[in-house]
Amino acid sequence: MPAWLMVMFRLSGIFILAPILGSATIPRIVKVMLVFSMTFCVYPILLSPSQPSAAMLGVVIDHGLSFWTLLPHIAMELLVGLIIGYCASLPLIGMQFGGDIIDKQIGIGFANIVNPESGEQSGVIANSLFMMGLAIFAILGGHRIMFDILVGSFNTVPIGGFNNFAGLFTMVQGMLTLIFQMAFRIAAPLLCLIFLQTVALGFIARTVPQLNIMSVGFTIRILNGVTFLIAFISIAAWVYIDEMYKLLELVAGFFGV
Repeated sequence: MPAWLMVMFRLSGIFILAPILGSATIPRIVKVMLVFSMTFCVYPILLSPSQPSAAMLGVVIDHGLSFWTLLPHIAMELLVGLIIGYCASLPLIGMQFGGDIIDKQIGIGFANIVNPESGEQSGVIANSLFMMGLAIFAILGGHRIMFDILVGSFNTVPIGGFNNFAGLFTMVQGMLTLIFQMAFRIAAPLLCLIFLQTVALGFIARTVPQLNIMSVGFTIRILNGVTFLIAFISIAAWVYIDEMYKLLELVAGFFGV
């Protein structure tokens, strides 16, 4: 029972922060049932004699866990699942951040709608890019890669034995840097377009002072933003795909999978 519970807690981590599985739209009782079902499927595989995890779990099965070590082991197992789920969701956060930049630049940043995945409010374009990234994540099998990393971590990280906190801090710091770069790569074409538009409107305001530049410029900025989305949406998708695979590879390398 202690070994089975440790496997269950490690699997539970991805149902808190991971894309799709950590969605606020999934009822908690459904998440609990999914965790139990996954544990019953994964646990026999980990006990296979050909798997290195069999020896690691065998130690827990033979000696059990004391009351004083139970809570630290649970915390470490949850942390492993949370790390994998959080890193898998970072590209989606980057997409949303890039969409927030676009929303503010074209002047519709106040038109917020509720993101059903996180339950928080975000801009229209930010929410659209987030949902596009979520669909790409599911279509390209990002959830399967996430499961492979999680199950493979049992062969390299023993139960309650995660202690590479210095490496974790360095990895998360590097990932956050990549996410900021990703957001600006998505919004950069629009930022350049808005800059050129502002310069052009400045010249017009100096040459035709009778023209109301504020009202005209606001309309033109929205039209440019919509045109930008139509022209560059495929580029944003390729940026997301590139960063998604890159971050999943970093997580797999971190756990030695």
